[in-house]
Amino acid sequence: MTEHTVPIVNYLPFEKRIPNTQYLSLLEKILKKGRKVNPIHGEFALMLIGEQLRFSMEHGFPLLTERDLSKTFPGAIGELVGFLNGAQTIDELQKYGCPRIFWDRWVTKEKCEFWGLKEGDLGPASYGAIWTRCPTRDGKTFNQIENVIRQIREMPFLRTHTINTFYPPEVIGPKGTRKVVVAPCNGDVHILVFPENKELVLHHKQRSGDMPTGIPVDIIEYAALGMMFAYILDYTFTELVYTISDAHIYERQIPKVEKLLTREPKAFPTVTIDGDIKNIFDFRREHFHLDDYIPHPKMIIPTPV
Repeated sequence: MTEHTVPIVNYLPFEKRIPNTQYLSLLEKILKKGRKVNPIHGEFALMLIGEQLRFSMEHGFPLLTERDLSKTFPGAIGELVGFLNGAQTIDELQKYGCPRIFWDRWVTKEKCEFWGLKEGDLGPASYGAIWTRCPTRDGKTFNQIENVIRQIREMPFLRTHTINTFYPPEVIGPKGTRKVVVAPCNGDVHILVFPENKELVLHHKQRSGDMPTGIPVDIIEYAALGMMFAYILDYTFTELVYTISDAHIYERQIPKVEKLLTREPKAFPTVTIDGDIKNIFDFRREHFHLDDYIPHPKMIIPTPV
């Protein structure tokens, strides 16, 4: 069992946690001030550029409470674990506990063939592939995850502890050069550690954020990733800072968002890690346990494909 000298997350007692209103405030701001942008998926979207959410982990794990995401939580952890282990296809992701519904509409035979890929293949420029097998100039590959952990251990004082998913040579370009079905929307991470007090802050920068559907799942994944880094490195994960370059709401989502805005946010839940985990690639979704989650009722929000 990994020995820890500090808590992975130093949660306040549940009754002392202050509900976080930032997510609802940003949804309302987009509805009121968002720029109406041209249709990409057959309908317009309202967009704001460069928005940020901050989650102090002592007030709970940022699993949003405005609708019940308890069934989504394990699938999100499964997707994250799959990407950490280099999963590139929908079948590989499913083996790690990511439901097929997360990706089945995006990696159809038609969509994959358009980019020269086989059905079910996210592509070699997708999340897991670039995190773990990023091409280098000399024709080799580079595992960003294991190398950033090594760098933090050896030189924690550096401010270059970053991992990225956007690989321009295989994402930007005309048909025939792009090697990914969906250009990565998330996955750019800056880990800042403070050895003097054993604190870790994770700053996630998202290129594109579907605020009602994608962002709640992505917040789960990067909060969990912060906990994983803290566990492996023996730090306390204190804050998730979440920057979204293109924060948007699609036309069909507006009525659901208006309903969300009538719901009061509740205190965030407790998520703990339980297991004998030797390195970050050993995590599985069953190592994460959710408690103290009291959300509003489930709400299904559509998203265009």
